[in-house]
This record gives sequence, C-alpha cells and structure tokens, in this order.
Amino acid sequence: MMTILRPVLVSVCLAVLPGVAHGADTAAGLAKAKEICQACHGLDGNSPTPDYPKLAGQYPDYLAKALRDYKSGARKNPIMAGFAGALTAQDIDNLAAYYSSQPAVLARKY
Repeated sequence: MMTILRPVLVSVCLAVLPGVAHGADTAAGLAKAKEICQACHGLDGNSPTPDYPKLAGQYPDYLAKALRDYKSGARKNPIMAGFAGALTAQDIDNLAAYYSSQPAVLARKY
C-alpha cells in the first residue's frame, strides 16, 4: 500500500513546490503598506473612513487581482491606478498576503 502512495505523494509535492518557492513575504507587505497604503486603508487594513475599502481579511487572490487590474487599467480609479502603477508583481503579492493575514473588523462598539 505504501509503495503505491509514495509516487502519488511525491507527485503532489512536486506540483505544489513551485508555488511555495515564490511565496509572498508578509513583512515586505507590511513595509509597503506603511509606505503607500496606510493613509487610506489603515495599517492593518481596517480603514477608519467609510470612503475607503477595508482590506483586512480579504482573500489574497482577490486583493492581488484588484491591484493588477488597477495597474493595467482594467479597473478604473485614478488614485489607485497611480499607486498600483508603481508596484511590482512581488509588491502586489506581498501586499495581498499581508492584508489577507490581518483580522477584519466588521463592527465597532460605541
């Protein structure tokens, strides 16, 4: 039984390994968030202003796609286009990983 599972396990590991090798860096995402994003979205991604979306807890693929779309012009917002235009592909992955790892604040008690 183990001899049958071993090749399957090796195949799965080899298929997943390329994605792991180029993983995102949440520390670099934090640094970029401090530099660019925190003024509007908050450092933890829970914007204090309702005019700006909350990024904390969003799916990383959603955040990365949104930034790529702002960068390419597929998603229209002149402010975000300017910020996203300066980001590298690695910056986008790092920011998406960082903000997705932050806990979302859905409601506040007053």
